[in-house]
Amino acid sequence: MSSRIYLGELEELILLMVALLNKEAYGVTVAEELKAQANRELSISAIHAVLHRLEEKGFVKSKMGGASTERGGRRKRLFSITAHGRNALEELRDTRNLIWNLIAKTTTL
Repeated sequence: MSSRIYLGELEELILLMVALLNKEAYGVTVAEELKAQANRELSISAIHAVLHRLEEKGFVKSKMGGASTERGGRRKRLFSITAHGRNALEELRDTRNLIWNLIAKTTTL
């Protein structure tokens, strides 16, 4: 059995956005996707804090992208999900589905 996965709701949502963006995830695109998909608005600094925490836990990895004139020559840090991150999302999904299936069998909502 795998080790226990501990992710907060915000960590899980941002990890899902990184997976959805498929190697094109950085602060702004994560914020835009989070608003579009989950109707959640967060500051870029809050998103960066979560992305760095996810990287420390091994759920995402990052690399520096190329500089652009539209960013004043600055480079952006691009995030992508790791195998560990994908496994964590799958485990969380499976756990939720199991519980929802049990609820459906015992009650009517």
